[in-house]
Amino acid sequence: MADLVNPLSFSDHAIQVHPDDNVAVIKFGIDEGTQLSMPKGDPLVIRGKPTAGHRFALVKVAAGDSLIQYGQPIGKSRGIAAGEVVTPTNMSNDVPVVRVIPDQLSTAEPQYYEDSEIPTFQGFRRKDGRVGTRNHILIIPTSMCASHEAQQISIIAEHTLFDPQLYPNVDGVVGIPHNKGCGCSDGSNLDVTLRTLANYAAHPNVGAVVMIELGCEKTNLTKMEDYLSRRGMDGFGKPVHWLGVQSAGGTAQVVSKGLAAVKELLPQVNQFQREAVPASEVVLALECGGSDGFSGLSANPALGHAADMVVRCGGTVILSEVPEFCGAEHVLALRSRDPQVASEVYDLVDWYKKYAATVGTVLGDNPSPGNIEGGLLNITIKSLGAIAKGGTTRVEGTTGYSEPPSGRGLQLMQGPGYDQESVPGMVAAGANMVVFTTGRGTTIGNAICPVLKLASNTPVFDRMPDDIDLNAGSIIDGTETIPEVGQRIFERVIEVAGGAALAHAEVHKHREFQIWAEQSVSL
Repeated sequence: MADLVNPLSFSDHAIQVHPDDNVAVIKFGIDEGTQLSMPKGDPLVIRGKPTAGHRFALVKVAAGDSLIQYGQPIGKSRGIAAGEVVTPTNMSNDVPVVRVIPDQLSTAEPQYYEDSEIPTFQGFRRKDGRVGTRNHILIIPTSMCASHEAQQISIIAEHTLFDPQLYPNVDGVVGIPHNKGCGCSDGSNLDVTLRTLANYAAHPNVGAVVMIELGCEKTNLTKMEDYLSRRGMDGFGKPVHWLGVQSAGGTAQVVSKGLAAVKELLPQVNQFQREAVPASEVVLALECGGSDGFSGLSANPALGHAADMVVRCGGTVILSEVPEFCGAEHVLALRSRDPQVASEVYDLVDWYKKYAATVGTVLGDNPSPGNIEGGLLNITIKSLGAIAKGGTTRVEGTTGYSEPPSGRGLQLMQGPGYDQESVPGMVAAGANMVVFTTGRGTTIGNAICPVLKLASNTPVFDRMPDDIDLNAGSIIDGTETIPEVGQRIFERVIEVAGGAALAHAEVHKHREFQIWAEQSVSL
């Protein structure tokens, strides 16, 4: 038991996120019975089993009253004493969400930087005007039926044909095998698959494409060409080779043809060169995975600060993982530029609730066992911390999964909370950089886009230094502020975007790619 005469400093051992909060989050080093000196009033005795990332009551919270964190209700008390650790036993998950859209809602536009204040990076300017941060040759299977061949071509080509000394402007030969494109219903399944693959082909991080079909699947080359024609995307403004497994005579033959295509494309793609472009060309995707109780206190708000900087440069930020808006959607709605966008924010969440119901689940089931163990006891706590990644600027608009937004600034994309599908959706929507926060330690990357990992706590950063690029745990440790870490994140984004450094996920060739195609509820 702690010394009752010399209580420990509150600020050294706990965090109160918002002045209105009646709970605080435990940092570390607290035992049951510990006394904390409070900024106001008498010392507080910690009761229960305190664990880092969990929270305790700052005052007595009567049964039926709301527990408050981030200045928002996170659940209702079943009767909690001052200093008592909050648990699923003494807190219910009842959270009233009041959806009111003021008729005159009009959020002020961001305070943009002067042109002279906007940094530059070395990017690949494409024919369509967009800017890439990488220059890949991409092998795209139109379905799972050609995924093996696409993967073989990319692996063999990168090990036998691609020499970075000969082709210094090429970043790699990458395949995106997946499990979609046939054996499924028609409609949105096929449309989303075609859209995602087409947008990967058109992506500014891609310098050339080899597109492969089996030949008889639902998303064959004919269907792809028809889709491109309907979307006005005929041609990608870059070299494209079209191959078929069946028409080529089988696996060995199409792999041979694919390797020949890559050999032809390498010198062509190497002709693209980086040039100085402003940071307004950054399209930054925000992701969190393996979150813990510190994610919403350190990594996510620090990333939010960096996201604000990208927006103030005139760039674009994409926030998705709609299940993790649930319980916090009103916060985003009231930050929208106007009532129409606010209504669209609610529509995103309502659509996902209907979608989840079709497979017999609810959004409240989102927190994983690791989330809960780390202190994210319910979806509201997780969501309020998750949306901190989106910073403080207004929400400019919304878009569908893998659909490029119509404007710049902070954009919300419909999408799942599953990292393997969420990140590819934001990249298909045009993201040329990704920052991925993690509290438990997540390693995945992306096939064509750099993914920077940001730790919420110092122990996980120290344990996984070859996988996690940046540490926001210094905020919890008390050695840096949120703006200071946010500035470091922004600077690393610019550095990696310009090719001066690689994300650790790139070094380890993490190239995860899956498509969230089973969307049975109409948007």
